[in-house]
Amino acid sequence: MPQIEHRVELDADLTNPDFSGRVLTPEEIAAGEHRAYVGGVWDTHGKHQLEYLISQGLKPHHKLIDIGCGAFRAGQHFIDYLDAGNYYGVDANHSVMQAGYETELTDEQRAKQPIENLRANDRFDTDFGVKFDFAIANSVFTHVSLNHIRLCMYRLDRVMAPGGSFYATYFVRKKTVPIDEIKPARRRNKGFFTEKNNYVYYREDLRWAAKWGDWSYEYIGDWGHPANQQMVRYTKLTPEQVAARQAAKEHKAGPGRVRRIARRIVG
Repeated sequence: MPQIEHRVELDADLTNPDFSGRVLTPEEIAAGEHRAYVGGVWDTHGKHQLEYLISQGLKPHHKLIDIGCGAFRAGQHFIDYLDAGNYYGVDANHSVMQAGYETELTDEQRAKQPIENLRANDRFDTDFGVKFDFAIANSVFTHVSLNHIRLCMYRLDRVMAPGGSFYATYFVRKKTVPIDEIKPARRRNKGFFTEKNNYVYYREDLRWAAKWGDWSYEYIGDWGHPANQQMVRYTKLTPEQVAARQAAKEHKAGPGRVRRIARRIVG
């Protein structure tokens, strides 16, 4: 069976503590652990992702990058729908990807899907030498830090086609929840600390991430995720939109505004 590329971005004498090192045994794979590893809901949620992107304009001729593709819960459906060679996937765990490739994809799907379009990497290396029309990161931002989200936006920005859309899900922290909130323990004698509850973000956190590239940002909200993860859309700006945004910034920071600020300060 062909092997998915395992691209690790580090020198030979370094270690990378962020890389997902979980290796599934043959017995675990036979028991379906690769499905559980990506969150289960196997028979419905993968197809739902495809249906949602179709509702957002995904066509068979578009190129799609599936960030956090895992064992191809959604990938198997994307491969069927897209023209041959238009599905790409990256994930931090090589073992889970390989298990999905060998056990979840049919012979027909593997024949349609170039293995060169798949890559195990934990630093969002999405550079396959093509420009993507669509990207999705389902249940990825719920497992990574804001620094990782920033890295994802920065690297994906380089490979998205102008006007391309990136859909990402996350758990929302309500704006009414204070940053320093502590709640009593509810289970396992463990209290709730806002700052310790990693990977749950305020809406402004995801808006901030759009700074790391030429992106616009839109909060979509509920889209039918089984765990109630909310959806946001980032759209890659066209060169004309980038130029217009820069011109607006320069106009806003013009001498007239500086003088007005100075008058308020001394007045």
